[in-house]
Amino acid sequence: MREPRIIQGRAVTEEDLALVRGLIGAHPDWHRTRVSRELCGLWGWTDAAGRSKDMACRTLLLKLERRGLLELPRRQGPSVNHRRGLAFRPVPHETAPIEGPLQDLLPVRLVQADSGAERQVWQTLLQAYHYLGFTTKVGKSLAYLAVDRAGRPLACLLFGAAAWKTADRDRFIGWSAVQRAANLHKVANNMRFLIPPWVRVPHLASHALGLALRQLPGDWQRRYGHGVYLAETFVDLSRFRGTSYRAANWLQVGLTAGRSRNDVRHRLCVPAKAVYVRPLCRDFRARLMEEG
Repeated sequence: MREPRIIQGRAVTEEDLALVRGLIGAHPDWHRTRVSRELCGLWGWTDAAGRSKDMACRTLLLKLERRGLLELPRRQGPSVNHRRGLAFRPVPHETAPIEGPLQDLLPVRLVQADSGAERQVWQTLLQAYHYLGFTTKVGKSLAYLAVDRAGRPLACLLFGAAAWKTADRDRFIGWSAVQRAANLHKVANNMRFLIPPWVRVPHLASHALGLALRQLPGDWQRRYGHGVYLAETFVDLSRFRGTSYRAANWLQVGLTAGRSRNDVRHRLCVPAKAVYVRPLCRDFRARLMEEG
């Protein structure tokens, strides 16, 4: 019997594939969103707050199609990500130098950049000044805009879903493959961190990271109905040294293998990245190694 494939954090069996193919074949008039919603219902695929994991299911279906395992209904319009990209317009923003001691800016606050003016500024800064840019993010995420006591933007942070498999992180935690599959949603990945080029304030970066990790667990619990107990990030060593993360008490636990997450044939070479983690509570290992 063939072992199930692990895709989008879910074990996909031959029976699952047969179900998806049968559903699509029996309802040729259904669009992709309808298919994913029906599957979530059939699989009972919800998050800890009881909400359907529709976006995760759509991503899973796309990955199955790319592997040649099924054929999805034809798109009835542009993808959601494409439409969001078209809808976004950068906003004017102040670039006057912000310099001097951190004390002059305190208190620094983290504002959730989910919508409105904060979201527009946050996305504008990332697209314009972060080397990876930003469009949209599928799945769970929290975006923060750090502002000083005068309300001026100082930094942008984004936390999202953890990497599925990272050897050095997994060794640090000590969990099994079964425990990882059951608890990976309790790890948050710091996917973006930006201090705009006109902000030159010593110790600001580590201060903002510290604020974020104190605020993240409660915000994640309120939004998604479950806690996060470990943060991770990946520092591109061809560009950065990870100084701010170390100053904020993150631990470097190893290096990536120098391949991208889409490198299924082990042919794509990318710069090695330092793997950093930061426990968010004392008993993080016990919480991440629960089964069932």
